[in-house]
Amino acid sequence: MRWENLSDGPRQGPADAALFGADAIHTRTFDTPEFAGMTFHEIRARSIVNRVPGASRMPFEWTVNPYRGCTHACVYCFARKTHSYLDLDTGLGFDSQIVVKVNAAELLRRKLASPRWHGDHIAMGTNVDCYQRAEGRYRLMPGIIRALRDHGNPFSILTKGTLILRDLDLLREAAAVTDVGISVSVGFTDRELWRTVEPGTPAPERRLDVVRTLSEHGIGCGVLMAPVIPFLGDHPDQLRATVRAIAASGATSVTPLVLHLRPGAREWFMAWVGQHHPHLVRRYERLYAEGAYAPKWYQRRVTRHVHELAEEFGIGPSRAGAARRIPVPEQPEPAGPAQLTLL
Repeated sequence: MRWENLSDGPRQGPADAALFGADAIHTRTFDTPEFAGMTFHEIRARSIVNRVPGASRMPFEWTVNPYRGCTHACVYCFARKTHSYLDLDTGLGFDSQIVVKVNAAELLRRKLASPRWHGDHIAMGTNVDCYQRAEGRYRLMPGIIRALRDHGNPFSILTKGTLILRDLDLLREAAAVTDVGISVSVGFTDRELWRTVEPGTPAPERRLDVVRTLSEHGIGCGVLMAPVIPFLGDHPDQLRATVRAIAASGATSVTPLVLHLRPGAREWFMAWVGQHHPHLVRRYERLYAEGAYAPKWYQRRVTRHVHELAEEFGIGPSRAGAARRIPVPEQPEPAGPAQLTLL
């Protein structure tokens, strides 16, 4: 990754001022072909610790998201809608217009030192991935982990990125003084499906290597098996291959999560289906006719099958309190029981 070719855009140019006002610092773009068309909006955020909507239904109440937008470019990403709050495009704009909160670690350290903060668990990676490619340049996570370590504040991280291994020593230091939960997202091992729906992510087997490496260094790591994609990744043979690979990686648990299609993500995903699998359009429209989530019977069927496979391959049972430590995506809408079931 040739970050030395990064070039600066105009300082507080008109676009930045319109989007972020006084919070904007720089707009940066890449000259390298592999990052053509990508723009980074550096801002000084006003806050970094956010309460989760509907926290009573979630295994965590507070989150930290140092980035907005994500270069993983997953066609199903539920967080796409958040770009519309900035009048940015939820399709290609979400994949290429990345907001970077350059003062994230500074804000977090200030929050943790506040007498009003009571040391609650903080989840990261539940909206967009904090270890997406931009993190290789901006290095926000080491400062964030140090702040959490220094205050002995429990936290969890969910990622599709292999860059988390860069911070292995810091994670071990934090785990020595507080409760640290790590989960890697691997919804399937089908390489053809991966290349089309998650084009900016490391391959599934590389992500499972992360699980293996963390486990070898004494950091237990679960796998969020998400999303299980109806009609494309839910065949029994595909589920078996994925759970088998997860078990071989040494994962402490597996959490199946069926694809959900919120506004913003739904339109982008359905356009992708229409282009790549037009024969499935009507089937998706029927399956998701009631809203963002697949029917409960379908979720339960997938979850039951994954649980049976996990038992067969020797994953689990989970330790007490695992639901608190293993992060799952933020879900402002009510979630069916199958979506948050943990082994």
